[in-house]
Amino acid sequence: MGLLDGLMGNASEINVEEVAEELEPIIGESESIQQVFKVIRDMYVFTNKRLILIDKQGVTGRKVDYHSIPYRAITHFKVETAGHFDLDAELKIWISGRDNPIEAELKKDSVVGIQQTLATQMFA
Repeated sequence: MGLLDGLMGNASEINVEEVAEELEPIIGESESIQQVFKVIRDMYVFTNKRLILIDKQGVTGRKVDYHSIPYRAITHFKVETAGHFDLDAELKIWISGRDNPIEAELKKDSVVGIQQTLATQMFA
């Protein structure tokens, strides 16, 4: 991920092995990491059972908020692809029991992978 992308808040796919050790304490025994997207310090982690939103807070990032969403709780999602002048794509995920969607800005190269992962997991 380039510095400019990180500063602009765009997510980039990263190699699962790069974060596997860091995520080991929060991953269940029968769970495996499928894909990881990162925005500066925050991450969108797709496992075979759930989506984990990781929000590292503060200057040091020592305080971390983990939001675990089982795929069965996702009611629908929306992907807006990038255009010629709008270089980023947008993802919105609606969760049952919540009025407002979770939103993320993504690099145009990441949006297809995220959409495939969500569709695969939700309809499995």
